[in-house]
Amino acid sequence: MMIKKTAIVLAALLCGGFLFVRAGQESGGDKSLALKIGDPRFKDKLLDLAPDDLFSAETGKQLPFAEMIRNMKPAEIVYVGETHNSLPMHDLQLKIIQALYEQDRNLCLGLEMSPVTRQDVLSKWSLAILSREDFLRESQWYVDWNFNFGFYEKIFAFAKANKIPVYALNVPREIITRIRMSGWDGLTPEEKAIVPKPDLTNEEHRLLIRTILESSEIPHEMKGAGMDMMFEGLYRAQVAWDEVMAANAVEAVRKERKRMVVLAGSGHLIYNLGINMRAFQRSKLPFKTVICAVVTEGGKRIRVSRSLGDYIFGMAEEGKSVYPSVGLAFKKVGGLDNLVIESKPIDGVAEGSDFDKGDVVLSVDGRAFTDINELRIYLAKFKWDDEVKFRLLRAGQEKEVVLKFKPDAPAAAPDSKK
Repeated sequence: MMIKKTAIVLAALLCGGFLFVRAGQESGGDKSLALKIGDPRFKDKLLDLAPDDLFSAETGKQLPFAEMIRNMKPAEIVYVGETHNSLPMHDLQLKIIQALYEQDRNLCLGLEMSPVTRQDVLSKWSLAILSREDFLRESQWYVDWNFNFGFYEKIFAFAKANKIPVYALNVPREIITRIRMSGWDGLTPEEKAIVPKPDLTNEEHRLLIRTILESSEIPHEMKGAGMDMMFEGLYRAQVAWDEVMAANAVEAVRKERKRMVVLAGSGHLIYNLGINMRAFQRSKLPFKTVICAVVTEGGKRIRVSRSLGDYIFGMAEEGKSVYPSVGLAFKKVGGLDNLVIESKPIDGVAEGSDFDKGDVVLSVDGRAFTDINELRIYLAKFKWDDEVKFRLLRAGQEKEVVLKFKPDAPAAAPDSKK
């Protein structure tokens, strides 16, 4: 169980969500923020970053937001990193999109959040022919993505209001899982046609991902040879994500003949060694990257590498996320209409609650659900301090679990058998 949990957590870290970067004051903090990698002009130089600071890597000095936007004018692709469950980060993304659209209305968006198999739905959204509810259902948002649509809603609304083309950049997760487990050669010919063969040779990028992995809390038994084996699989997956999203971004820019703003987890973008580097290698299209680093509560400033991004924004720590993470995974089992708990929750408000792998979900607040996306749409409506009542079937016995949306507090789990 410990090994499985570790693998799940590390996979999430490496896929980009780790970096709405948290660091302490000058000493300590996140080692991945001050590595001597990236642009050789800046990689040996550090910046002292406080909340609301905006630095240019080029000058090593602070600059106004409007000046950053003016400086971005030659860029064909603008990458804006995110931590997926941070509303302030998404608000900054929207502010950048709005400013770039004001500068030049020939704009499109590229999103990590959706796989290319959902492109038709994104196109319908851009043409303003889908409601919010229809979009969530047709796009299967909560099947493909683990984060509340509310984090992205204002960005989607702006794109819809202005009919800005929106492009899916990602691929179905099962393809990346196969690459992690078996390598690119383990894909079918059809899958290879949509996923470029990952180039695993960039030593600076390998150092970055290895640093993130080694900085994570992992059991002692996973170190040494176990660490090496885990790293190689996760690294293959990370690079495959970067390669395919880079290829899809370049293809969309060439098709639209418009500048693109790419929204992706910062782990795919920092030091310009991820999607951005691989898209440039393919196309030579000029680009700029914006990265956020978060100063933890009580911290006045952090020290980061000047090569972290073309523009580096300091952001105050948010506290708890605006939208709670449920932390429950569901699956369908052949011959059964009801949904089943896929694994014991290890995060979100469900962590520590009385859910077990294999529990059959009979009802949620008295409603029966047979579709994963529909249930997750329902659960996404709840806010902090709300409660949801699950009726489960475990080992032939019915059980009630009350899931409380409280930070750092296990849900109540009264046992009721009938």
